[in-house]
Amino acid sequence: MARKKYKRKSKSGLAPGTLLFTGVQKMSQVDLNLIHYSEDHYEEIFPKSISEIIQIQKSFSGISWVNIDGLHDENTIEEVCTYLGIHKLTMEDILSVGQRPKIEEHSGYLHIVLKMFMLDPTDDTIEEEQLSFILKGNILITFQERTGDVFDSVRKRLKEGKGFIRKRGTDYLLYALLDSVVDNYFIILETFGEKLEQVETALLENPDKNTLNKLHLLRRETLNLRRSIYPLREVVSRFEKMEEPFINPEIKVFIRDLYDHTIQVIETIEVFRDMASGLLDLYMNSVSNKMNEIMKVLTIMASIFIPLTFIAGVYGMNFENMPELNYKYGYYIVWIIMLLLIVGMLFYFKKKKWL
Repeated sequence: MARKKYKRKSKSGLAPGTLLFTGVQKMSQVDLNLIHYSEDHYEEIFPKSISEIIQIQKSFSGISWVNIDGLHDENTIEEVCTYLGIHKLTMEDILSVGQRPKIEEHSGYLHIVLKMFMLDPTDDTIEEEQLSFILKGNILITFQERTGDVFDSVRKRLKEGKGFIRKRGTDYLLYALLDSVVDNYFIILETFGEKLEQVETALLENPDKNTLNKLHLLRRETLNLRRSIYPLREVVSRFEKMEEPFINPEIKVFIRDLYDHTIQVIETIEVFRDMASGLLDLYMNSVSNKMNEIMKVLTIMASIFIPLTFIAGVYGMNFENMPELNYKYGYYIVWIIMLLLIVGMLFYFKKKKWL
């Protein structure tokens, strides 16, 4: 998972509510997207400015979904939030991309922050992005750090009028978007599980340093996933318990289903965390076993050569009164004794199943 970079030091000492984007700019300009819809109407617009959105809103009474890609322009974020009467502290949270997933109920609007993960198709790394929602009346605004999200299926349902989505309010739209984010977690975790299996296979076959580096990376990704997703359980739980005007009682059954999916995601992450820890133990055991095998071979070789070294040492002392030195077949007899010792010791080691 790509390590996130935050500019927290630049906010040190600033007054609460100071608007400062703390992430890394990922696009040159802010992209705006506006979807108007009702049960029998659908329209998608790409405004050039927030003021254009405000003018369009004055002549439309249905449901509006405003998506903003790019948080680096603080003025744009402030303009749209000021139009909706959003508190300065909420604006600050939108621009501070290191936020913990949370849900906040304010006077007249609902604010949700969570993490969205995307797979980089080039190398299958997991990219993290902060996603903020503002729900106020018939308007839902989503704030993203960059272009690209997991909401294409929701946009398709809105456009084609499938299911309940155009028959219900912004609360159901918010549920649908949250559900898309959670469903995408399953895709991310499926890929992550495949990586763990590959590392496990590599550890069993050849536990080298490269495999250890991959394992450490996976453990770090597991911790980051857990830190980013675990608080979502509380977010969805509080979302379900909210009452009107934010949540219609009719959609609570859908939110309960979302809560079940969230619990399933968290349990899967816990399993993967245990697996990653277990793989580290497996690596240490594999390395230890490999070292033991090496030491066993070296010990056997040393055990074989100790008596041979003794014999060679005895007859290498060059004393004058050593009868074997003048014996005609002494050299050959010593070789035969050495070979018999080698064969005998190998047979003994084999019998003891040390070989």
